[in-house]
Amino acid sequence: MRLEIAVQDVAGATTAARLGADRLELCAALAATGGLTPSHGLLDATLAAVPTEVGVHVLVRPRAGGFVYDADELDVQVRDVRAAVAAGAAGVVVGALTPDGAIDLDALRALVDAADGRETTFHRALDTVPDLARAIDDLARAGVTRVLTSGGAARSVDGTVRLSETVAWSAGRVEVMAGGGVRPEDVSALVATGVDAVHLSASRVVASTGGPGGGADGYTTTDPGVVAAAAAALGRGARVG
Repeated sequence: MRLEIAVQDVAGATTAARLGADRLELCAALAATGGLTPSHGLLDATLAAVPTEVGVHVLVRPRAGGFVYDADELDVQVRDVRAAVAAGAAGVVVGALTPDGAIDLDALRALVDAADGRETTFHRALDTVPDLARAIDDLARAGVTRVLTSGGAARSVDGTVRLSETVAWSAGRVEVMAGGGVRPEDVSALVATGVDAVHLSASRVVASTGGPGGGADGYTTTDPGVVAAAAAALGRGARVG
């Protein structure tokens, strides 16, 4: 059972790594958009700051909203995947759908090819797909390493039935990671579904106003207490050294 923490800054990455995370999903604007592609500078700094045994996986998502992308948007994502791999990321987190809600296999193959053998996670676009069995089959054939899913619910603890079905249908062909509104007290119920990993943002809100040009009045960052509690729920403590 692995613990993945979504982080948005170097301090959050080092905190999550120190307190027991096995893997990091590096992203930007998580609370406001659900996560977007982080900058190359943030990736470089994060890779330099965290232990090599903690895999840094880069979210590649060019904008908020749905997951149907045109040719230009896909081209940007392919470039971002290649850049992340070249920088030393352990993997990438991607997703693309067709207008009718199925997995966009052409886009996915381009993204997996761009990852050049690094791990690929298909993100929560899966939670909008109506035909789960077909989607898992498609992802397995495309060479995707794992899926991140809440079981189709707003919070994954409310999607445990579909999470169990996802685990059963994947049959080891694709790892299943539960994520979406996860709190430390949810971990035991998620583990009981048979998933391979649990994913959470473990964040807190920092009040900060930037005036008329500053956007939202605050931002989110990693909460050490939540990371530690999630790690403890999985029976692990802080990393030594």
